[in-house]
Amino acid sequence: MAEIKSHEFENFLQKSARNYRIFVIYGPDRGLVSERASLLAGKSGVALDDPFSLTKLDIGDLQKDPGRLVDEVQSIGLFGGEKLIWIRGAANEKYLVDSLALLAEKPLEAAYLIVEAGDLKKGSLLRKTAEAARSVMTIPSYADDSRALNALIDTELGAEKLGITPAARHALMALIGGDRIASRNEVRKLALYCRGFDTVEEHHVTEIIGDASAISVDDAVDAILGGDLNAFLHAMQKISSSKTAIFLVLQACLKQFQLLDSMRAEMDEKRLQPPQIMQTMGRHLHFRRKPIIEQALRQWTAESIARESNRLQAAILQSRRRQVLEDSVAMQTLLSTTLQSGRKSA
Repeated sequence: MAEIKSHEFENFLQKSARNYRIFVIYGPDRGLVSERASLLAGKSGVALDDPFSLTKLDIGDLQKDPGRLVDEVQSIGLFGGEKLIWIRGAANEKYLVDSLALLAEKPLEAAYLIVEAGDLKKGSLLRKTAEAARSVMTIPSYADDSRALNALIDTELGAEKLGITPAARHALMALIGGDRIASRNEVRKLALYCRGFDTVEEHHVTEIIGDASAISVDDAVDAILGGDLNAFLHAMQKISSSKTAIFLVLQACLKQFQLLDSMRAEMDEKRLQPPQIMQTMGRHLHFRRKPIIEQALRQWTAESIARESNRLQAAILQSRRRQVLEDSVAMQTLLSTTLQSGRKSA
């Protein structure tokens, strides 16, 4: 079995990554999965600007041609040299798993394979196959904790020779997390805004990342979970008029569904009722929000929560890659989630 813990990635990248040629990167943080795939691609030594050396495929490409992955890996490059095959959007597709199992039987000689996957549960087909193969390195990628977020802030601000006050750090930490690419982009935007200063102050954070109060974002998320379309539109209008990035609502909604996922898993495993799980995992919630979360736990199954979380993660990644469409992607996704909640409560 070849597997590392999520927090061990940086050390692995520097010391051991070149010992492997097949990588399966998975987890709920799509941005972190994508970022780590890019770092591994850079370590491969393959020319990423050469279309004859790099082949990027979406999982749908393999669905149309299940044997293509094996063919791509085993084919010889037009001008020789090593190749990189990069798969995105994987889950537990049997044609991918079968190809991976075949390729893992013997070491690759002139190719690297990177597979980006979503949140694979323990025992899922792709994860089980990858973890069982010694030639495949499996890399989980979970949402950043406070230590990782602090390191990210220090790295990005340090690159601009900026310090940050404790109050500003606290304010910034409350607005990022959940998606690595989104968090990094927000901190870079802050660093650019503060270029020429020595220290980032709290007012800089609120000015550039959003000056709407957290209450307005919570109002939008509560309306989404409650399926209240009118309340959702009203909250979004307030957020938009305050010049707050709509992306923050998308991010907050994802965090809420990740909490629901954890609570629902605990409920199903221990056969608890929503009021019982609220007494333990819901103790930190504001009293006003507890009935909304409890009702959501009654309406959303584990499968539907996971499906919606994946859709929100995909929307976050799309909005980061194509920032010109950020507002429309966020609004369309959040509106769809609100309507789904409304149908479940009907």
